[in-house]
Amino acid sequence: MTEIMAKILPLENGDRLTRAEFERRYQTMPNLKKAELIEGVVYMGSPVRVTHGQPHAHIMGWLFSYQIATPGVGLFDNTTVRLDADNEPQPDALLRIENGGQTIISEDDYLEGAPEFIAEIAASSASYDLRDKLRVYRRNQVQEYLVWQVNEQKIDWFRLREGEYIVLPRDATGTIKSEVFPGLWLAVPALIAGNLVEVQSVLQMGLATPEHQIFVERLRG
Repeated sequence: MTEIMAKILPLENGDRLTRAEFERRYQTMPNLKKAELIEGVVYMGSPVRVTHGQPHAHIMGWLFSYQIATPGVGLFDNTTVRLDADNEPQPDALLRIENGGQTIISEDDYLEGAPEFIAEIAASSASYDLRDKLRVYRRNQVQEYLVWQVNEQKIDWFRLREGEYIVLPRDATGTIKSEVFPGLWLAVPALIAGNLVEVQSVLQMGLATPEHQIFVERLRG
């Protein structure tokens, strides 16, 4: 008897799918670099322009330096995350606590659960990164969420407190300091200006604090 296989349709922007069907279609499109399921709706990335690619690289460089100095923290670039039945985002960057954190790596090699820290590069405050995604990350207990709004030259760093996101303050020098990852300090004006030497210098100051050393010892168990 001839077995008739149902054709798997490609992903399209705006499709409303279950997470299982989203993954099934995504896996048949190996040349597709980015697709996300947000509140059951498919969002597919457009070609990456310099105005996204360069800030992305700078954020990754900052986070990579932190990872090197902080054993037990994992850094991921554009990695799909299974958050819940209707949401499977692919954040630009994320940090996770590898042992005892909020995420696991599934048997089929996906991240499951809410990473402790997510960073997204957005064109502006009108982006879904500051709308639907923000609500999804808050509901799923992503502890810190950074959004770089490139066109507006603005960075917001949110911290989850009592079920709501509050914006972490800058100090007098314009530096924001993570509450979840001690020592993760960001010189916001320097990053926006492309002064990466200053970004690294401020990060190194954070990494030299007693709080960071205590965190590293805790991660080592």
